[in-house]
Amino acid sequence: MPLIKSISGIRGTVGGHTGDNLTPPDIVKFTAAYSTFIKSQKHRSKTIIVGRDARLSGEMVRNLVAGTLTGTGFDVIDTGLATTPTVELAVVMERAAGGIIITASHNPKHWNALKLLNSKGEFLNAAEGAEILSIAENETFPFAEVDNLGKIKTDLTFTEKHIQHVLSLDLVDAEAIRSAGFTVAFDAVNSVGGLALPALFKALGVKRIIPLNAEPTGIFAHNPEPLPQHLTDIAALVKTEKADVGFVVDPDVDRLAIITESGEMFGEEYTLVAVADYVLQHKRGNTVSNLSSTRALKDITEKYGGKYAAAAVGEVNVVEKMKATNAVIGGEGNGGVIYPASHYGRDALVGIALFLSRLAKSGKTVSELRKTFPSYYMAKQRIDLSPSTNVDALLASLKQRFAAYPVNDTDGIKVDFPDRWVHFRKSNTEPVIRIYTEAPTMEDAEKLAVEVKKIIK
Repeated sequence: MPLIKSISGIRGTVGGHTGDNLTPPDIVKFTAAYSTFIKSQKHRSKTIIVGRDARLSGEMVRNLVAGTLTGTGFDVIDTGLATTPTVELAVVMERAAGGIIITASHNPKHWNALKLLNSKGEFLNAAEGAEILSIAENETFPFAEVDNLGKIKTDLTFTEKHIQHVLSLDLVDAEAIRSAGFTVAFDAVNSVGGLALPALFKALGVKRIIPLNAEPTGIFAHNPEPLPQHLTDIAALVKTEKADVGFVVDPDVDRLAIITESGEMFGEEYTLVAVADYVLQHKRGNTVSNLSSTRALKDITEKYGGKYAAAAVGEVNVVEKMKATNAVIGGEGNGGVIYPASHYGRDALVGIALFLSRLAKSGKTVSELRKTFPSYYMAKQRIDLSPSTNVDALLASLKQRFAAYPVNDTDGIKVDFPDRWVHFRKSNTEPVIRIYTEAPTMEDAEKLAVEVKKIIK
């Protein structure tokens, strides 16, 4: 699998040949390039936060990353096994110069990646990412002399600090959750969610916790992307154990899927919708999601008198749009909740705490709560690309083909039909074209997806 170098970092399969896969020389080169960029920012701190998910390659990559950072003169605080939002918050808490999260998110176990953070604990923007890629390409990164080498400090307290931060948020009502006496099941796909989620549930006062795939072995029990076809075991567990709700996170815990008490999918798109509806009840304002997210967020935002804006796909793009519009809540339809009152990063722990607060105060079941939101149905497809595919030419052809309808080319091609839409875009992390469709019924959404997939092929 080719090594994927993007503004958000470096991602690839572990092993193989340098430059083609995620190998030790590649890890060292890009870490050194990142370090050189951070030095150019002249931040007063000389500390970088490093954390990782539970992937089998995580310790190897961590050793290379930490060693390279100290070799360039930075001190390292190693958070150990930690969620992506935990590392983001740790950067802010420690007033660090930046952070590196070692995770390939929802990719299978043979993948790994470096996610790069600035001093605000946020992902780098396009210009900053491009500068790091240029430094790496030209190998213009100096290393420190022996008297200026950095040091490594291990601090495993940040998960607990993250949880206490979540409990301190105004709209998180632990007393209401405790009084509700919830039984909660969760699937942590054998990664760091198995450490963070039980501690969060206990702190929130959840009465009974039912774990699934909670041991952080890095050997994922199923495909780690939290899509319905991968969640049959947790759905069955929720139903047989008579849990009030089920939660599913990806390996680095920045995406959140919800299971109803009857074992049905709440809908990954509706994680953000449900949390946003709760936030907007208490704090009126604007919202943001990406172009591939459900229009239900727009509906509820306008119901509360706010304005909705769409951003290009990618967390950094959503965050930039949220800041520009002063949004009170935002995120992505893949289950990513970004709550500025906490921090500008997707955070499943924040999403869980806000959702349980809403559920406790509503007096409804999860199924009943789901019925209170506008109903749309989304189908998500993909087409794997060959190295010879000219994706830009393909997207230009699609734009011309659908020219009779409103077309948004901010990020790929999104075509709005009267009662449905389709969005084609090239993935930033995998060699695929993603196809998203939304319509009034699942049958209509799937039919539209099949039709446009035939057109692409």
